[in-house]
Amino acid sequence: MSDRPRLLPLLGTPRHGSRDAMTCLYRCGNACDHPVPNTSDNAYFGDVVNAEVSRRGVVRAGAVGALVLGFSGAAAGALAGAAPAAAAPVPPMPPAGQPAATGRRPGSGALTFKPIPPNTLDTFVVPNGYDHAVVIRWGDPVVPGAPEFNLRRQTAAAQAKQFGYNNDFVGVLPLDKGGKRALLVVNHEYTNEDLMFPGFTSQDALTVEQVKVAMAAHGMSVVEIERVAGSGQWRVVGSGRRPYNRRVDALSSAFELTGPAAGSSFVKTAADPKGRTVIGTLNNCAGGVTPWGTVLSGEENFNQYFVGGDAAPESEKARLARYGISTTARYPSGSRKWDRVADRFDLAKHPNEANRHGWIVEIDPFDPQSRPRKHTALGRFKHEGANVIVARSGHVVAYMGDDERFDYLYKFVSDKKFMKGDSWVARKHNLTLLESGTLYVAKLDQTSAAEIDGSGTLPSDGAFNGKGRWIKLVSGNRSYVDGMTAAEVLTFTRFAGDKVGATKMDRPEDVEPSLLTGKVYVALTNNTNRGVGSNPAADEANPRSANRHGQILELVEDRGDNTADAFSWSLPIVCGDPADPSTYFAGYDKTKVSPISCPDNVAFDATGNLWISTDGNALGSNDGLFATATEGPERGHLKQFLTVPVGAETCGPFITDDNRSVFVAVQHPGEITGATVDKPASTWPDGDYAKPGVVVTWRLDGGPVGS
Repeated sequence: MSDRPRLLPLLGTPRHGSRDAMTCLYRCGNACDHPVPNTSDNAYFGDVVNAEVSRRGVVRAGAVGALVLGFSGAAAGALAGAAPAAAAPVPPMPPAGQPAATGRRPGSGALTFKPIPPNTLDTFVVPNGYDHAVVIRWGDPVVPGAPEFNLRRQTAAAQAKQFGYNNDFVGVLPLDKGGKRALLVVNHEYTNEDLMFPGFTSQDALTVEQVKVAMAAHGMSVVEIERVAGSGQWRVVGSGRRPYNRRVDALSSAFELTGPAAGSSFVKTAADPKGRTVIGTLNNCAGGVTPWGTVLSGEENFNQYFVGGDAAPESEKARLARYGISTTARYPSGSRKWDRVADRFDLAKHPNEANRHGWIVEIDPFDPQSRPRKHTALGRFKHEGANVIVARSGHVVAYMGDDERFDYLYKFVSDKKFMKGDSWVARKHNLTLLESGTLYVAKLDQTSAAEIDGSGTLPSDGAFNGKGRWIKLVSGNRSYVDGMTAAEVLTFTRFAGDKVGATKMDRPEDVEPSLLTGKVYVALTNNTNRGVGSNPAADEANPRSANRHGQILELVEDRGDNTADAFSWSLPIVCGDPADPSTYFAGYDKTKVSPISCPDNVAFDATGNLWISTDGNALGSNDGLFATATEGPERGHLKQFLTVPVGAETCGPFITDDNRSVFVAVQHPGEITGATVDKPASTWPDGDYAKPGVVVTWRLDGGPVGS
């Protein structure tokens, strides 16, 4: 029986914001059509804290020993022309509490660009005084010698050397001291066969070679880029050795498992009886750049790639279901049927294979011969990404979100301390930092529980805020969760969060600490199930029922210590139309802010301003990129910086440390039900058919973006 992949979600079923049905199907396997995986009855809030915490009275994070990867003269060791195994550039640690380059308080300056209006144009729109250019697009050559892209004669061998599909995370790592060359590292989250193959009718009708093409179009790309004529523009280096250029994919690339769950019975398979080597990486969403010059990539909606859950061992079905894998049908709605190529995707034959995905992947872009690693010490769930800060103690702290309705926030604290400097010894040491440490899950208390009614009305204290604590799940090989071993906690982390009563959040996606203040910002995208039926009711951190627009959460660790086990929290931004009384913009005049819906990824510029990209704008306009100050009188003055074409999502973003370039990934342009390659809903960027791509934006006068 043919599985037609363009099926719409069931009528009346909530969806992710205003995502088109086609995106729901290919991006997450129609997750919103399926039951919420978190059916635990854990109390999602602890005891109500009596002490009120005002929005302006939250303890400000102190000096943090943080690292800014950048493009200034001190930013990088000269690596151009170095051997493939050369050490990555590791900039010197700035003095604790180093102020922003402008001398202003971090994130407190006014953003000077004129915000662009919401629109539905099939183009890339930037403010007056700015320009933009496509850096790289689907099918462009990555590995030297890659063939030119041929839409009607795609092969897996060619795609394995070309830029993959649906780029998401973007990282830019400098290659020289002068800021003229860099490595662009990009995730390729998922494929849309409707928009890839002319004449597509169904997954069943694809040839085996076409399935392999799709598998090769997943993964990551590393591409050398160069600055254009001293401006903020960048382009791909098109000639020369380009020794760092690389593709990893879901078809044949090998990954090493590290940490306490590596080699456990949960990750062993017939093809890998030692449980140490995984083939492929799946659904790589957001990520982060580490202080030692590597890139972290989050495996997110990996569940949709597996079939045969109905015939998996009964003992495994609860675990599979908690991760969104169907245990009632061989081919769930939207199945990609990759079992036609590799039977490792058939859980009836290999039930442990699913446990080998859902990890944080670390790739060393400066060593193309190195094997990427999946770090089990950071837990297994639907990782949006991971972002790292070096605490004052020298320990590395990684913050992460589980992008699912009613799932949790996590952080990891390394056992070892970060070693400063760019020596080989330091880099070898730092490459082990994520292999052992302590994993925590967040529990948020609230100050005004009795006043939360799901309407989004501010409590009488004028803020959504409270205290919180990090609950220890596992440290090294020691479990702190009753009835679960360390390997179980790390492999089935969602169950551990359920057991300890972690706070159920509205799809926690990107979680990123400011390297200037140490404060942590969380994009809570939306949750249309909040307060609906028997689902958890609204609470102070998730204050609206049937939440379509999402919110931004700010965490301030106690004493400004990112390794602390307690924090304060607040919601500086509750998204939506500023005219809607349920929205909030840190108390700023709402007549002066831009409307925003469905925050997805966050980033910071060199002065600490917060940049927010969106996914699934539920206000009827295209997705975009927004910016606001995080401190001072301009805090909450949110302004829209750019919009992406019709049907697209804004991913990335990445702002270079000299503040002269803003990179974003335009993901799934034209992904609208009924669209095909031959009848596209978008013709961005080349005027023929839609192609995902990475775009750089810069100021025409060469000045810093934003301010």
